[in-house]
Order: sequence, then C-alpha cells, then structure tokens
Amino acid sequence: MSSRTINKVMIGFYILLFFAYLFGPLVVMSITAFNTPSYPTAYPFEGFTLGWFVKLWNHRAMMDGLINSIIIGIGVICVSVPVGLAASIVMNQIYHRARSLYYLVTVSPVLTPGVIIGISTVIFWRDFSEMTGTRGVFYKGIVLAIFGQSSFIAAYCLLIIMARLQRFDRAQEEAALDLGASYPQVFWHILLPFLKPALISAAVIAFLSSFENYNTTTFAILADKTLVTVLAGEVRQGTTPALSALAFIIIAISLLGAIAYEIMKRREERQSARLAEQAKRAERGELAQSPALAAPA
Repeated sequence: MSSRTINKVMIGFYILLFFAYLFGPLVVMSITAFNTPSYPTAYPFEGFTLGWFVKLWNHRAMMDGLINSIIIGIGVICVSVPVGLAASIVMNQIYHRARSLYYLVTVSPVLTPGVIIGISTVIFWRDFSEMTGTRGVFYKGIVLAIFGQSSFIAAYCLLIIMARLQRFDRAQEEAALDLGASYPQVFWHILLPFLKPALISAAVIAFLSSFENYNTTTFAILADKTLVTVLAGEVRQGTTPALSALAFIIIAISLLGAIAYEIMKRREERQSARLAEQAKRAERGELAQSPALAAPA
C-alpha cells in the first residue's frame, strides 16, 4: 500500500468522522420523532408512529411561541435590513479617516452580551414610554424583543450589505446623474437592484438570528413567550419525542429550502450562461456581416 493510498484513506476516514459528528445527532433525533416510547429513544425501534407530531400540534404554548417567533422575526427584518442598508451606505461614503470609529460604533452591539442588551432595552423603553405616555405602544414583549434583537442583528446586515456594496461601480451613479436622473431614481433603479442578493441574504440571516435568539429575548419578551423560551422551559421539565418532532420539522424545512435555493441558483446560472452565449453569437454575426470588417484591407 502506497503513501498516497494511506493518505486518501485517512482523509476519507476524517471526512466520514466529521459528518458523523455533525449530522449523527440530527439523524438520531429524527428517528426518535417516529418511535413509540414516551422518552426519546432511537434504539430499539419499537414501532412507527406520527402521534408525536399530533401532540406537538396540540401543544398550545409551543404553537403560540412559534407564532410570536415568526412575528418577531418579520419585525426584525423590517427594522434590521433598512438600518443595515443605511449604515452600509454611510460607511461607503463617509470620510475614510472616520470609518474606523464609525465601524467600531456600528459593530459594537455584536460584541455586547445579549443579557446586557435585553436588560438595557427593557429599561430604556420603559423610561421612554413613561416620559412620552406611550407605555401601551412600545412597552410590550414582542415590540421590545424586536428592538432588542434588531440592535445587534442590524450589524450583521451591515456587514453583509457592505461586502456587496464595496464591489459597486460608482461610475454607474455618476452616469445616471449626468443623464438627468435624480438621487432617489439612482437609489431605486441602480443601487437597490445591485444590492438585491445582499438584501435577501441579510433578511434570511436576520430572521434566522432572531428565531434562535435566547439571551436577549429572555429579558426583552416580558410576559410573552417565543418558541425558544418555551422549548427551554420544556427541556427543564424533561424532554419528550414531541420536541424531536419539532426538530425534524425544522431540519426538513431547512433541507428543502437549501435544495430549492440550489435549484434556483443553478437555473439562473444556466440562464445567464445561455444569454451570454447568445450575445456572443449575435456579436460574432454582426462582425461577420459588417461591410467594413468584411472588405479586404
């Protein structure tokens, strides 16, 4: 056996071990969602059942927490993505000597513990609501959770959008302005279409970060509940296969989303390659039919 063969075997073993460590618990948890014992058990497999999914559906607190998590996630997208977009535009146009300080200020919430963000959010909006007489508007668990999560998730959106914005050719803006376009028209018709992939990515990251957040949400949600806080309480009392059923649903949705995204991405790549090939053929045809180029020198 040669050294190259041993090297390939060791690399293959390492990759297999890595994926087993990464996906093994997910597979085991998925099996327990369909097993009949009342405690999550993958082996022995006593019988197939869908009863744990029914029990999950009938779990009122968990369903209410899921609805609240979705509402908060959508609210975080509506706040974080516009704030991240505005911050990235300012970052791209601010005086270069002030960028380091501006970057430190905008990214610092990411480095702040979630417990501090949650407590400070509750204290600030409680005092603000008492001073302005709007306690019934802002001082609510879902609203506070949106504000608290958005304070640091907006920094994620900033980094994603800024990475895309740095590749933007400012000459397009200058050309549009020279042709008579206004600044809002340049923003809506040139800049936003260019930033569309980054905005979509930022929205997905914002929703997922909000959906799984626990530290900030625990303090900011007040008397309301999210899916994560309900799950934490359920786990303290003892886990059941109903939680495995929920995990299986989340895994299935994630896989389906990743597969759908990959299919759409490959379809767009094939369409772009087809259009580029058609453009090249049209260009070659025009060059061949041009009398100036066809005539001998």
